[in-house]
Amino acid sequence: MYAVIDIETTGGNVLSDRITEIAILLHDGVSVTGEFSSLMHPESRIPYRITEITGITNEMVAGAPKFYQLAKEIVELTEGRIIVAHNARFDYGFLRQEFRSLGFDFKREVLCTVELSRSMVPGLKSYALGRLVDSLDLPLKPKHRAMADAAATAALFSHLNALRTAAQLPAPEALSRSRMNPEANLHRDKIDQLPQTPGVYYFYNEWRQLIYIGKSVNIRSRVLSHFNNNTTARALEMKASIDHIRCSETGSELIALLKESEEIKQHKPRFNRAQRQARFQFGLFTSVDSYGYITFRTERLRRNGIEPVTVFTSGREGKAFLEHMIDVYALCQTKCHMHRLGGACFHYSIKKCRGACCDEESPESYNERAKSLLQKVQYRQPNFIVVDPGRNEAERSVVLVENGKYQGYGYIEAEFVESAPEVLKACVSAFMDTRDVRQIINLYLRQEKALQVVHF
Repeated sequence: MYAVIDIETTGGNVLSDRITEIAILLHDGVSVTGEFSSLMHPESRIPYRITEITGITNEMVAGAPKFYQLAKEIVELTEGRIIVAHNARFDYGFLRQEFRSLGFDFKREVLCTVELSRSMVPGLKSYALGRLVDSLDLPLKPKHRAMADAAATAALFSHLNALRTAAQLPAPEALSRSRMNPEANLHRDKIDQLPQTPGVYYFYNEWRQLIYIGKSVNIRSRVLSHFNNNTTARALEMKASIDHIRCSETGSELIALLKESEEIKQHKPRFNRAQRQARFQFGLFTSVDSYGYITFRTERLRRNGIEPVTVFTSGREGKAFLEHMIDVYALCQTKCHMHRLGGACFHYSIKKCRGACCDEESPESYNERAKSLLQKVQYRQPNFIVVDPGRNEAERSVVLVENGKYQGYGYIEAEFVESAPEVLKACVSAFMDTRDVRQIINLYLRQEKALQVVHF
């Protein structure tokens, strides 16, 4: 037997936000057999943005019962039932937190219709509840209200159960075992056995699908931090999906960064959504104007466009960097596209610009300082090898840049590090050169983290 649940809340933080509405539909696996719903006083203000989404106002909940007044009924309704919800970790996490605040340890087996849908109806572009019911042509539509969303989830659950029965698959509750406590499923001793060294780690779900790739200078510590992250619905959902962990020690933080970047783009794990594309979306571009001055500008990267001299994660980061460089190298705001009103730039009026904007400084003089900026953001030499720690004391890692391009990385015995560059290059496996890679290597070198840099 099941209890299909949906809640509305004041926000997405399970630790600080509260429930404003709850709906529980009792379900026998085929159809709804009973229902309960109520608004709930959250004992805090409902943000306007949440009211815009749900339609639930502070006035509507002013006379509603508080959680402790409904707690007994929620316990009785769900007793002996598996909780079913869409993105179940979110709803279940909020319920557990509300009960925890009352000193009660609320535990139920939980089944997530997002995960069930992914296994029963693979290949859809979206598994959001609204998109799912549309894709499956189900009659009930979610409306960001607890009862409407619970009814849509119940209809989806009935549909998936019918598909399961027709395909003679195991009962859906088989998917709920240990899902809400991945540490129990993975066994804490296995997590404790993870290395405390730099490397890349991989999370898989119970179908051995790769769902997340991460890197860290301490693999075990970083993996444990995922299990302690209960602040967002997405983090909770990912934690609930983890069934298996694999890791690859790199020895070098730089190689961990490069390996993570390469493999996220190759495998496109579900929970690395923000990193599937290049993490750097804006660039610093340079050209020479009709008067012979080197100019700079920051703008969004374009496919098959001019190659930037360096890249940034956001336009704001790029602008802040260029503003700082204007101060450091006494560059002209006009020549950096930071002053577009014509005439002398503002910095000229406060004597921070030497007059490139009004023909008082020659291009030759100005360009000497502009070239200093270019040297700062580009590889200072076209051919070099970064030598870093290896995976053990007798080993070193090497990262090769040749002819201004990243060639790849590899490992060599420590005793051969002082050999000719050709020996070091022979141990390198080829990997793709991208904007992300160039930025990762440049930043690592600027932070002077490398054990040794060999120029050739």
